[in-house]
Amino acid sequence: MLVILTEDQLLSPQVVCQSCVLADRQGQPRWHRDRLYCGRLLDQASNNEPQTKQYRCQMGFRVAEVDESGR
Repeated sequence: MLVILTEDQLLSPQVVCQSCVLADRQGQPRWHRDRLYCGRLLDQASNNEPQTKQYRCQMGFRVAEVDESGR
């Protein structure tokens, strides 16, 4: 599952990406085969953050892939 990270909130991509010109036809991020095509992978420099893939979308938002199983 993808989420948009802000300073103090987790947002659904549907809220943010709906108005993005880079989103797909359903207003979702261009996500395919575990890769965000409308952003770039960020370095995981901090050991304090959970081990999730994080991306910077072309609109400037930070996007994270989170595991829905709760592990």
